[in-house]
Amino acid sequence: MKQQTLAGFEKYGKTTRRAQFLADMERIIPWAELAAVIEPVYPKVSEQGGRPPIALERMLRIYFLQLWFNLSDPAMEEALYDSVAMRGFVSIDLGREGAPDETTTLPWLMLYFPRAVTRSEDRSSVRPESRRYHCSMTKE
Repeated sequence: MKQQTLAGFEKYGKTTRRAQFLADMERIIPWAELAAVIEPVYPKVSEQGGRPPIALERMLRIYFLQLWFNLSDPAMEEALYDSVAMRGFVSIDLGREGAPDETTTLPWLMLYFPRAVTRSEDRSSVRPESRRYHCSMTKE
């Protein structure tokens, strides 16, 4: 059995369409300006403790990835662990930190886009923990 190489030290590679798309979005979208608009109302570290909020620009990037690639919250978490291009776009180094879990994205989405998220309460026979959320960015 041959020893595997460390990530990032591969000799051969190719820029994928996903990686090229994300590089284009990195260049085109004014991330600092978008973050500046939301920053005044973005949660700060609470004096009461709790989990510190994820960096605003990172959350914006994750949200855009979900829109561009049609990913649910669990699928987004999985994609961040699976895709080197997406991790690079969001600036996650798995050697230093894990990807935000699936429970982090939806509360953020509900806070800033409350009309876009609705809770689906289809049947009373559905277990509460298995209920799903539905996101739609269309105007009512």
